[in-house]
Amino acid sequence: MKPTDIAPLIARELSVQPWQVKKTVELLDGGNTVPFIARYRKEATGSLLDEQIRTIEERLGTLRNLVKRQEEILAKIDEQGKLTPELRTAIEKTQKLTELEDYYLPYKQKRRTRAQQAREKGLEPLATAFLLQRAQKGDALSAARAYVDPDKGVETPEDALAGARDIVAELAAEDPTLRQILRDQLWNHGMIRTELVEDAEGAQTFLMYKDYQEPVRTLPSHRVLAINRGEKKGCLKVHLVWEEQNALRKMEWRVLRRPCIYRDQLKEALADSWKRLLFPALEREIRNRLTEQAEAQAIRIFGANLGQLLLQAPLGGHTVMGLDPGYRTGCKVAVVDPTGQVVDHGVIQVTQNEARKKEAEALLLSMIRKHHVTLLSIGNGTASYETEQFAASLIQAHHLDVHYLITNEAGASVYSASKLAQEELPEYDVTIRGAVSLARRVQDPLAELVKIDPQAIGVGQYQHDVDQKALTGTLDGVVERVVNHVGVDLNTASPALLRHVAGITAATAGNIVAWRNANGRFTGRRQLLKVPRLGPAAFTQCAGFLRIHNGKSPLDDTPVHPESYDLAKKILEKLGFGLEDLKDREKLARLAARRKQVDEARLARELEAGEPTVHDILDALVAPGRDPRADLPAPLTRQNIVKLSDIKVGTILRGTIRNVTDFGAFVDIGIKTAGLIHISHLSQKKIKHPLDVVSVGETVQVKVISVEEERGRIGLSLVKADA
Repeated sequence: MKPTDIAPLIARELSVQPWQVKKTVELLDGGNTVPFIARYRKEATGSLLDEQIRTIEERLGTLRNLVKRQEEILAKIDEQGKLTPELRTAIEKTQKLTELEDYYLPYKQKRRTRAQQAREKGLEPLATAFLLQRAQKGDALSAARAYVDPDKGVETPEDALAGARDIVAELAAEDPTLRQILRDQLWNHGMIRTELVEDAEGAQTFLMYKDYQEPVRTLPSHRVLAINRGEKKGCLKVHLVWEEQNALRKMEWRVLRRPCIYRDQLKEALADSWKRLLFPALEREIRNRLTEQAEAQAIRIFGANLGQLLLQAPLGGHTVMGLDPGYRTGCKVAVVDPTGQVVDHGVIQVTQNEARKKEAEALLLSMIRKHHVTLLSIGNGTASYETEQFAASLIQAHHLDVHYLITNEAGASVYSASKLAQEELPEYDVTIRGAVSLARRVQDPLAELVKIDPQAIGVGQYQHDVDQKALTGTLDGVVERVVNHVGVDLNTASPALLRHVAGITAATAGNIVAWRNANGRFTGRRQLLKVPRLGPAAFTQCAGFLRIHNGKSPLDDTPVHPESYDLAKKILEKLGFGLEDLKDREKLARLAARRKQVDEARLARELEAGEPTVHDILDALVAPGRDPRADLPAPLTRQNIVKLSDIKVGTILRGTIRNVTDFGAFVDIGIKTAGLIHISHLSQKKIKHPLDVVSVGETVQVKVISVEEERGRIGLSLVKADA
């Protein structure tokens, strides 16, 4: 592959035009970020989506590494004086790293093999005679006598034949075409077989894999990762199985061309090549390929779930009480006002005696009334059910106009012990910080969850078993995409949130907050240029994603980029409005009505502007300050508890999707045990993946189809998703 082949190849993979990929590559090489390109360079890329641009970025790196490796291999083979025109052409045409390494295998420096030792003994001509298969008379043993040389360690004709077989075995194992044929056969027809090591610790967890087998090509990613985990723990023995005779037939078809005196020797050499060299190497490759694909799928699922979780609608305007349940240490309480400031805190006991419960009730009632609490956020960890019972009883007994919801507390303890939490909440101990996090994450899930390592949020499958570097890269990309899609309030955002804005580093985020603390709130985007280490290039990347409410210009509270402010003013003028009209609700309503009648293509031509940019500016002008999450359904809140005794087969319940995996979706139905909707019960039609039907944070109606109390399992089927 040549560097010029990269853009056309990626274009074919994405079903887009080569010029779109080429222009995107130029923008990426120019230091532009993916969110900036996706949002503000649509004319250049042909309106490629964020996901497409990220794929181009990823594939670009992979293919450039392939080209680099190709050049290294060509140079190394050339140094050996063995680079033929045919070999060069074959290597340059290769588009896969596996095939590239197959071509390099015969020329690779390796340990002193049996074949190398045989060559040192002068047996390569005999091996060549094997492969040419011209000898029709005599027998192999007689022909091998000519190669007997005790001085070189060849004592007998049998020794000579054995050495020649070793050379043939290695040549067969290093034949790129043969390796690819057998690799494809193993992938398409091989089976993965597992055995349970019954006396191993934790073996019962992997009971379903006792004497289990499944075709390689149909093995789903979650089972691959489960099998890998079982093998790593010593609970499973894993084998790749395929009929040896099938392999030998393929090998003999490739090598045996005509009858000759060496036919039996060749068959023996090929059998040895398969058993000793080819199969072990290909088994490792197949297992690695399965793992890579499974990890890639797991990372994709984690990324999709994380994106949906971060995009959950914020419950703004509430004074929220965060309740972090616990048995021994009690339930930690924190009250935060609508701006996220802590106004009260404490610790109560709701799982001990009645006297302690009465004390807890009095304290909570006092806090709720004093601070006008309207929402309780209860963590879903230890003692969550008991805390929910307590809260529901309190609401009912005192007729409180308060709702509660169960909040996934994954990552709260990680945040509460972090350096960031210490800086944000220095006057509170670790336990109270966790309750604060639970309260804030319902007010603005995105602003709070970005403070936590995405891997600690727990909305994936086997996230600790996958390539951590690849996982981190994907999750960081998801956070970046969501943060820039939603936009960030420049005057309230934490450094943790700001550092995910396009073009802003962690150091720059700290500088922005320091400048804000020293100089007061930002009143215009251009003031960013006064922030240390935030130059024109960084400003170009980040400015459009930062919002300033009630600033000098209403455009600063929209996704319109400063480079397009003049264009935005001209568009307003064409429609009969001015900038100040964006602050007037009545005129905004008229502008929204007028916007529906606009001929965007004609307007773009008149203003000599790109149609995608004109379209985006029009959308932004009619809704300054709009949060795209406002269009999403609000999280499910409750006032009454769902009791375990309520869970009967046939019961219809409302719940919240907590996690989506390859095999189904887990639903919070208001009790400690999450119910599972298996993929087969998500739709009456066949679907490829649960994400095609449901998403994390979505409110759904479900029907209970099974209850296994002793195993802690509740089976559900999807009735419908709430509108």
